[in-house]
Amino acid sequence: MPEGLSATQRASRRFSVDQNAIVTGGAGNLGLEAIRGLLEHGATGIAIFDLLQTLTSARSEIQSLHTDFPQANIITLEVDVTDDKAVEKAVEETKSKLGSINALLCFAGVVATTHALEMSPAEWRRVLEINTTGSFLCAQAVAKHMIASEQGGSVVFIASVAGQITLFPQPQVAYNVSKAGVLHMTKCLAAEWARYGIRVNSISPGYMDTILNSGDGLAAARKMWLERTPLGRMGAPDELVGTIILLCSRYAGRYITGENVNVDGGLNVF
Repeated sequence: MPEGLSATQRASRRFSVDQNAIVTGGAGNLGLEAIRGLLEHGATGIAIFDLLQTLTSARSEIQSLHTDFPQANIITLEVDVTDDKAVEKAVEETKSKLGSINALLCFAGVVATTHALEMSPAEWRRVLEINTTGSFLCAQAVAKHMIASEQGGSVVFIASVAGQITLFPQPQVAYNVSKAGVLHMTKCLAAEWARYGIRVNSISPGYMDTILNSGDGLAAARKMWLERTPLGRMGAPDELVGTIILLCSRYAGRYITGENVNVDGGLNVF
């Protein structure tokens, strides 16, 4: 950290993310909260990667980001994270428009709640292709630019406590396995890319209070989830932001790599 700063300036600088970031799945609930948090902490450029339908549905939320942070360069790109050529093209376009890529956050993912005996090979492959392979393809493409810049950077995967324990009562073997893969990929890439100054970490949310976990049909399941969570409630989407800022910050998180942070209300302790 620079010398000669006041205590207030040091505190502010410690959690600064005055840089550019790509957020995949950035038009979803959690992605939008993460983007707002990055911008609040000084992000100068954000590239939102998502499918066209999701980008369209989130048009008003994305516009509010432009309104609230007029100084930031916020771009949206239609990207299927399972398409390696599309990912490479979008990363190249981001580099061209923002000037650099300093952080990557991978929120793009899907959930499948199908019993193992009834799951088709196509559904199994789709979940792993999006959640695990898609995260890898984005990290690989971004890492190449970070290495070329010789400035390093931060990669943050969104894993899940489902990659560590078997959630109940919903059957979701493909999702659980896909997130377990993300957790181990975090350690593998952290080991390979540390020499380039690239830190790779993951965040494992527990049950978050989003539209995916709401509705009358989930009332019985939600009751079980809360009973199994020591804090007794679901997480709010913005409760991931503090960990995201820590892991993306140039200073506060600069000695953290290869780690997973559970943000789950204590669910993982049982």
